[in-house]
Amino acid sequence: MSQQKPRKDNKDLRNAARLTGIAIQMGATIYLGNFLGSWLDGKFDKTFWETTCTLLAIVLSIYSVIKQANRLNS
Repeated sequence: MSQQKPRKDNKDLRNAARLTGIAIQMGATIYLGNFLGSWLDGKFDKTFWETTCTLLAIVLSIYSVIKQANRLNS
């Protein structure tokens, strides 16, 4: 029996897949923050929840992207 050579890991492909996942996660976070804010506006008959939740979701998603990008570079 001949031994097979171990596969060489393709680091670039793995990083591209992670970056794609980061982009999808960022979009989903912002969308859900906007959806939550819209729902809260309707529930409590106010007008500031949608903007507040959307901005909070943007800040959280940017923080998450920076944290994950730093992890990729180390």
